[in-house]
Amino acid sequence: MFSKSKKEPGNDVEKTPITKPSPPSIISADLKIVGDLNSNGEIQIDGAIDGDIRTKTLLVGETANIKGEIVADSVIVHGAVNGQIKARDVTLAKTAHMVGDILHENLSIETGAFLEGHCKRLVEKQPAVEAKVNVFGSDDANRRLAKIKEGGELSTESKGSALKPPHGDEKPKTAISS
Repeated sequence: MFSKSKKEPGNDVEKTPITKPSPPSIISADLKIVGDLNSNGEIQIDGAIDGDIRTKTLLVGETANIKGEIVADSVIVHGAVNGQIKARDVTLAKTAHMVGDILHENLSIETGAFLEGHCKRLVEKQPAVEAKVNVFGSDDANRRLAKIKEGGELSTESKGSALKPPHGDEKPKTAISS
């Protein structure tokens, strides 16, 4: 009856631990941190940070003052940031004071927000394909073109030059006669 050897129906399922999302890390208004912050979760900052921040989600409160680079998935700024923000989603609230560049995929700026810096949209770079184009149709012509680019002089004395008219100094004939 109370034996451990018997298996009861329904007990075959292994219990998996349920991971609750951790509460946000909060830096209160009376706290100043000199150094970098790294987190896999959410950080709410109401105090002062002098250093770089790397996190999944960052909420910069109205009383916050951050000097450093911010790298995150999502950043919402209500306070002051002096440095670069690199994030997928960036929101500058009406009380935000941002001095620095913003690298983003999605950017929203509320009316009244202060922004001094450049905003650049992040896009996936496609590999550049370098094509070798033979402009004149011969390697000799390409060598002459390279010499021109280097500042050398061009000699038109060689046969079949693409830069001189087809028949010496003659002008090409046109099909229209007057």
